[in-house]
Amino acid sequence: MTHERVSSYSHWISGRLTPGTSGRAGDVFNPSLGLVAARVALASEADVDAAVRAARAAFPGWAAIPALKRARVMFKFKEIVEQRRDELARLIASEHGKLVSDAAGEVTRGLEVVEFACGAPHLTKGEFAPDVGTGVDSYSLRQPLGVAAGITPFNFPAMVPMWMFPVALVCGNTFILKPSERDPGAGLLLARWLTEAGLPPGVFNVVNGDKVAVDALLRHPQVDAVSFVGSTPIAEYVQREGTAHGKRVQALGGAKNHLVMLPDADVNQVADALLGAAYGSAGERCMAISVAVAVGEDTGDRLVRTLADRVKNLRVDQSQNGDADMGPLVTAAHRERVLGYIDAGVREGAQLVVDGRGLKVPGHENGFFLGGCLFDQVTPAMKVYREEIFGPVLVVVRVPTLADAVKLVNAHEFANGTSLFTRDGGAARTFVQQIEVGMVGVNVPIPVPMAFMSFGGWRRSSFADHAMHGMEGVRFYTRLKTVTSRWPESDAGSGGKGGAEFIMPTMK
Repeated sequence: MTHERVSSYSHWISGRLTPGTSGRAGDVFNPSLGLVAARVALASEADVDAAVRAARAAFPGWAAIPALKRARVMFKFKEIVEQRRDELARLIASEHGKLVSDAAGEVTRGLEVVEFACGAPHLTKGEFAPDVGTGVDSYSLRQPLGVAAGITPFNFPAMVPMWMFPVALVCGNTFILKPSERDPGAGLLLARWLTEAGLPPGVFNVVNGDKVAVDALLRHPQVDAVSFVGSTPIAEYVQREGTAHGKRVQALGGAKNHLVMLPDADVNQVADALLGAAYGSAGERCMAISVAVAVGEDTGDRLVRTLADRVKNLRVDQSQNGDADMGPLVTAAHRERVLGYIDAGVREGAQLVVDGRGLKVPGHENGFFLGGCLFDQVTPAMKVYREEIFGPVLVVVRVPTLADAVKLVNAHEFANGTSLFTRDGGAARTFVQQIEVGMVGVNVPIPVPMAFMSFGGWRRSSFADHAMHGMEGVRFYTRLKTVTSRWPESDAGSGGKGGAEFIMPTMK
């Protein structure tokens, strides 16, 4: 299945493509052209139920397979993705709008979680404590939950699903993916490759859809766990609805990530870091830096002056152009939303230093393009500061001291990621200790943890007890069982003290 041949998408249930029953479908655009490239079936409750029943039926057999063999399937899947990375990257770029090179980077980061999951025999082993009492041993087991579901966003149609299902599968769960209906192709391609790698039918399923599918998954009695990445309002809804229906839930929400620049930082290094972190993938990243915090007026002047020319000269083009810096936004509706934020910033008195509105790409005049935008003199009361824009818009806020910068970041409702650029080790240590944010970088613009660590924010950026991937992911997708055992003497005549004991049990 390659994107050149696809004109419609359905669902993947029990190891094969399955047409939907709802009669509803949505448009999938090519953002570079501004044209409908495909149609995607939108699942009914019956379609979701069929996927859940398939996953539930496959669960006992899959859970009974040794972790080593489950890991071997994942290792084969890893080989397939590595061999066909370019095909997947081109498909992502054609539906999302990000550059092919950026999409390839997304696939690489997803593969890192697959590599981590290949260590399933080590990741899922328990602990053993002999002789906790006379003739008594104690040990723990990590066992799968059952059927897990993943509801994933449009901005990373391959990487975010790969944050979830590799760990869920190697832990012995079956899985249902509900990808974004805006770019569903990657999820179906991954499903086909998992089957090719040897995954039994029903272990991994895909239902495409909208809120109907989301609600059906959240309320289905045979779905045991739900993982979600998306906006904060929906993350909060998923957590509330999922837990109300007895599910284990991890739900990651929105972000407003700050990069703090101290006066001693190299302004060119900071400007280059911000350029990639704010405008890469047209700013459609939950870890994008959307606020630059300049400590000191002179620092702010130098930063804005250095940034302005670089933002003006960003190369914006269709997603297949390997020389471009960023491509279009995902849909026309999303571009209008971002434009609304830019208009609001101007109305509220922020200084629009670089205005990317009205950009046209020759030959792609109908594409969903927006040039890089840069605001200065932004205050915390402004909408462009408070809310997640999710577009190529960077705002600069000025504060007098590092303490003020820490206070600013800690006061924001979002607490996903933040970074500090400085040459001062003491200042960096203070920042790391005092900042109240889930992921922190020091001279690193986008502090995304590696796969063997875990990804997750604080405050209203996360509604979950467990972060994504790493050992946090293993803990989320398993239940802990602790066993205390005593074996009687083989000689029945040796016995021991008989009779019931009514005091609190203790080990002797």
